[in-house]
Amino acid sequence: MSDTIGEFVLSTLGELNYDTSGVTDATPLGEGGLELESLSLAEIAMHVEQQYGVQFDDEELESIGKLTFGEFVTVIGERSTGPAVAEQTA
Repeated sequence: MSDTIGEFVLSTLGELNYDTSGVTDATPLGEGGLELESLSLAEIAMHVEQQYGVQFDDEELESIGKLTFGEFVTVIGERSTGPAVAEQTA
């Protein structure tokens, strides 16, 4: 499932006009990596919530920028209640 989540996050980043070429699990979402700012993080979180049912409170949103891409995908997978879970178990 993490591949599906990763593809979804990369697709969302692309829709937000971020260059995702070369992104690996070790790529930081914030400083030194994708350089996502708080508005972009909130936008991605909204897409993740709609797709996977994962919600992030305001404090968590601030800390997402400190995660790597792989860590973010893992958090989504661990907390997911959305359609991707049903697809994987069917």
